[in-house]
Amino acid sequence: MSKKLVIKVTAGADAPERCSQAFTVATVAVASGVEVSLWLTGESSWFALPGRAAEFELPHAAPLPELLDALLAGGQVTLCTQCAARRGITQEDVLDGVRIAGAQVFVSEIMADGVQALVY
Repeated sequence: MSKKLVIKVTAGADAPERCSQAFTVATVAVASGVEVSLWLTGESSWFALPGRAAEFELPHAAPLPELLDALLAGGQVTLCTQCAARRGITQEDVLDGVRIAGAQVFVSEIMADGVQALVY
């Protein structure tokens, strides 16, 4: 049985190191062949929008747009429903490949057999 990794990232530009760590771990897991689901919540929600990842800077870290592109290509990226609503973000606004889903979907993912969940 293969394992799945579900990562919830709550930090954005407000906590850049934590944010970068979440994206880096998720991308390394995808590159290693792990099934990955990355959840954008809180301030990381903004990265679901076109061009927003390019505004993120952290010295000595991989560029966030490259990490996000790799995750969209090889994993699942989800924007929290409530987080999107609080920011006025709709499905039409987000990058191709980003879905908007809520807590029920998150809980379903993390409770499945063979899943490891991380929160940053």
